[in-house]
Amino acid sequence: MSHSPWLGNRRSVEIQEHNKTLIPGGVVSLNRQIDPALCFVKGDGAYVWDADGNRYIDYHAAFAPFLLGHNHPVVNQAVIEMLQSGHTLMGAGPTYYEGDLAELICKHVPSAERIQLTNTGSEATYHALRIARSHTGRDDVIVMQGGYNGWHNDVACNVMTPLDQIGPRVSPGEYPVRPLSAGIPAEQLRRVHVVNFNDLESIEYCCRRNPIAALITEPILQNIGIVKPQPGYLEGIRKLADKYGFVFVMDEVKTGFRHALGGYQSICGVRPDLCVFGKAIANGYPLGVIAGKRELLEYFVHPDPQRRVLIAGTYNAHPVSVVAAMATIRLLAEGNGAIHRQLEKTGAQLEAGLKATFEDFQIPVSISRQGSAFCVYFMDHVPVDWHDLAQNHQFDFDTRYRRLLIENGVFHFPLPTKQGSISAVHTETHLEETLAATRRVLKQLIAN
Repeated sequence: MSHSPWLGNRRSVEIQEHNKTLIPGGVVSLNRQIDPALCFVKGDGAYVWDADGNRYIDYHAAFAPFLLGHNHPVVNQAVIEMLQSGHTLMGAGPTYYEGDLAELICKHVPSAERIQLTNTGSEATYHALRIARSHTGRDDVIVMQGGYNGWHNDVACNVMTPLDQIGPRVSPGEYPVRPLSAGIPAEQLRRVHVVNFNDLESIEYCCRRNPIAALITEPILQNIGIVKPQPGYLEGIRKLADKYGFVFVMDEVKTGFRHALGGYQSICGVRPDLCVFGKAIANGYPLGVIAGKRELLEYFVHPDPQRRVLIAGTYNAHPVSVVAAMATIRLLAEGNGAIHRQLEKTGAQLEAGLKATFEDFQIPVSISRQGSAFCVYFMDHVPVDWHDLAQNHQFDFDTRYRRLLIENGVFHFPLPTKQGSISAVHTETHLEETLAATRRVLKQLIAN
């Protein structure tokens, strides 16, 4: 298929400027702000279209929910049938749909003995930390430098933090807390301890000095690309949680359901105390999940009111999102994991093609991939933590690479090191178009 020239983004800019007159920043989630400004108006399978008529092969997938592709017909049909059934959100009593979804999750996720539902992953991590604090009677939390676990006060810190703000590598030890938002009380930040991923010694350092209620981490850091756990790291966290009595919270909002039906925990064989899910579980419909040990989930109905953890939400278990999740999970279960096997095959093909393409242009890169999620790093090795990445990755080159890909019909989020996400409907044709676009982009980069 011939390459269609980029039509520019005049209409997208007009839409954003209009929105700015009513919405600060022009978007309702400010991490969606991008350069070039684009307003997307349609998605179908592996493609998205913007307001100016440009079509893109999508590797962003709205920060990764669309595992099955945009507007998957089976998921959408489940939603349509729910809407046509006349079922309503009563806000009183249970629904059998939420029970059916709970049964599916507990069947497939190894650590899920009980679950609760929210609307977002951030809500789920918020509740998980409340459970941990009630259970342990402690207040302090360990988080990862380079990890993202939501927008709330305990975790909204230290993702892509400049090294001049956190200093050189420290191990064992912890880093200064650098909040992502104003308005977080300084007293609360004193309860947060930041360590580097893959550093068990620093976790133990914090445990010996502070009353740690919980450690929360993505099993793979997927907000700075794909930074994988080193052998023994997740197992080591499990052992330290047992030794020091803190709650191990595995944030599977990005890894869960994208890498395996049972989450990444089913791949690595490590069971957390609590885990949280979102994104791919409902293929683009809003849903968050808290799952884990029965004794911990039971804090939501603890007989002692002083230890009971509140969970409330008008839209929790909205029937539209619930049936979308049920349809998604059932599709992923078909053929004993056929979709995930296909995703692994597609991911391996794209990885091999990208490696060969960069080699042809003699541009040194390292590609890190887990199944359908990948990242091209412009450095000579795959990073093991944020310090490694911040010191060695060519951020400016990455930015130019991503922006030129957009102009050549391939959409990656135009911020360095952001994860690429393949869907189940990306085909060899999409991969061939992607590699052809990559070759055009590399020619431009070398020429300039």
